[in-house]
Amino acid sequence: MRKVDKNKVMQKFIVVILLATICDLLWGSAFPCIKLGYQIFEIPAGETATQILFAGLRFTLAGILVIGFMSLVKRRFLRPRSARTVGRVCILSSFQTILQYVLFYIGLAHTNGVKGSIIEASNVFIAILVASLIFKQEKLTLQKLIGSLIGFAGVVIINLNGLTFDLNIGDACIFFSTFAYAMSSVLLKRYAKEEDTVMMSGYQFLIGGLFMMAAGFLAGGRLTVFTWQGCLLLLYLAFISAMAYSLWATLLAYNPISKVAVMGFLNPVFGVILSAIILKEGDILNYRSIIALVLVCIGICVVYWKRTAEKHSEEPNNK
Repeated sequence: MRKVDKNKVMQKFIVVILLATICDLLWGSAFPCIKLGYQIFEIPAGETATQILFAGLRFTLAGILVIGFMSLVKRRFLRPRSARTVGRVCILSSFQTILQYVLFYIGLAHTNGVKGSIIEASNVFIAILVASLIFKQEKLTLQKLIGSLIGFAGVVIINLNGLTFDLNIGDACIFFSTFAYAMSSVLLKRYAKEEDTVMMSGYQFLIGGLFMMAAGFLAGGRLTVFTWQGCLLLLYLAFISAMAYSLWATLLAYNPISKVAVMGFLNPVFGVILSAIILKEGDILNYRSIIALVLVCIGICVVYWKRTAEKHSEEPNNK
């Protein structure tokens, strides 16, 4: 029986598009579900400490889900294989979960969701720049920048309603959270050469989640309202993180960061569309949503498009 080359499978255009779109749909559904969670758990909009505590509980559960499920699949307890691996997990967690989300939640408390979505979308540019200019993991090309700009234009258009351009400390926090995301992406790709990316995903969530729970609690955050609906929603939010990030981490292990990161532009687009469906916020068929989706798709195609001669000259970093 012919052995399947996992490298080639995970680098196929259709596979990357399919798995990344699943991730974006899951992450996009997190926007309205988090809002629902705040309503069900009765968390006020300005209670940043309680929001961080809530997020920490979500990520802790996500880590437990990943570790527990993969332990069952592999029929052995999934754990870091050495002290060096533990150190790498802690470094990854500090950027991917702790810094990124603490800064994001603090920032979101001092700005509006429209600007937050647009600023957060800049993580695609930053991830590509960090991977290309600092870590030298791939080449920075005009084609990648043009494709990213087109996709970013889609994110801006879908958020035009109510957009203002005055900047404040909240905007700065969200912007710096994108640097944390970029660093976590390049670190994960570097570690993927020697480590199990799913294992690292599970433990970085667990460590980061526990840290955020402790930080939120010490800052005065409290969760006092628990219902079965809230618990189910919290479990779903944990599943989103566990499934989406594990798939995303696997894609990063086998593909250039630029080709995975550009798919992230679909995340806020799906967030707006799913918010319209779930929360009845806006019209799903408005012209901005359609134009935004078209621009994001064009941007992705531009980044992925290659001339025949280029297909043999650019070798992606494989696991």
